[in-house]
Amino acid sequence: MSDQPLCAITGSSGYVGGCIKTHFCANGWGILELTRQPKPNSRAIPFQLGAEISPQVLAGVNALVHCAYDFRPLRWNEIGAVNVDGTRKILQAAHAAGIGKIAVISTISAYPGCRSLYGRAKLEIERITLDHGGLAIRPGLVYGNKPGGMFGKLAAQVRNSSVIPMIGGGARLHTVHSEDLSGFIRRYTSGETKAFPFVLTAAHERRWAFRELLLEIARGLGKKPTFVPLPWRLAWAGLKSAEACGLRLNFRSDSLVSLMYQNPNPDLSPNAEAGLACRPLQIEKVQL
Repeated sequence: MSDQPLCAITGSSGYVGGCIKTHFCANGWGILELTRQPKPNSRAIPFQLGAEISPQVLAGVNALVHCAYDFRPLRWNEIGAVNVDGTRKILQAAHAAGIGKIAVISTISAYPGCRSLYGRAKLEIERITLDHGGLAIRPGLVYGNKPGGMFGKLAAQVRNSSVIPMIGGGARLHTVHSEDLSGFIRRYTSGETKAFPFVLTAAHERRWAFRELLLEIARGLGKKPTFVPLPWRLAWAGLKSAEACGLRLNFRSDSLVSLMYQNPNPDLSPNAEAGLACRPLQIEKVQL
C-alpha cells in the first residue's frame, strides 16, 4: 500500500486547477482527477458538476481541491442548481468519505454587494465550504511563468493586436502567482497551516489599473499598442445581446461585470498569520 498522499481535484483541465495539479504532483502527491471526460488509462473518474456523486469514489482520498465551475448556465436558477448545489453535493460526499482537508477556489469578485452572478454564486459556495470546515480562498488574477486563464487571454490580445479596445479602463486588479496560490493550498492540505473560519484572499497588495496592467504586459512583449476607449456597458450590451440570441462566446457578459466590479477593498490582513505570501507581478519572469 502506497504512503503517497492522494488529492482529488475538480477542474484540473482549467488553468487554475491545472496549476494546482502540477504543483501537487511536483511535491509528491498522487492526483485523482474528477472530470467530465476522463482520459483513457488516467487516474480519473467521471464527474459532472451538479450531478450526484457517491462517497465511495472518494475512498482513500486525503484532500479535495474543488476548482470546477460551469460557466455555461446563464440564469441564476441554473447557476444555483449546477454550481452552488453541485458544490454542496461534492463537499457532502467528501465529508462522508472522511476526507480531512477541503479547499475550494472562489474569486476576488465575490464580496458582499457584488454585482456579478458569478460573484454571488461564489459567495454561496464559500458559505457551504465554511459549513463543511473547509478552506475558501479568493484568488486575484492568477498568472504564472506560463500564463493562461484570463491573464493569458490579456497577453494574447496584446501580442496579436497593435490596436486594443480599452474596455473597463476603470477596473482595478490584484494579481497572484499560481505557485503562491498552489503552495499555500498544498501546505493547508498537508496540515502545515490551520483552517480559518473565514475566507482568505490570495492576492498581492498592489492594485493594477486595467490600462496599467496591459501596458506592463506590452512592455514584457516589447510592444507599444494603441488603446481605443470603449465604454464597458456598451461592450456588455453587445455580449448580452449575443447570449440572448443563443450564441456561446469565449467571454460572457457576466464575466465583464466580474472584471469591472472586483472587491474594491479586499482584506489581506489575515494573510501573514496564515502564512499566505503573494509576490508582486514581475513581468520579466513571465514567459509571455
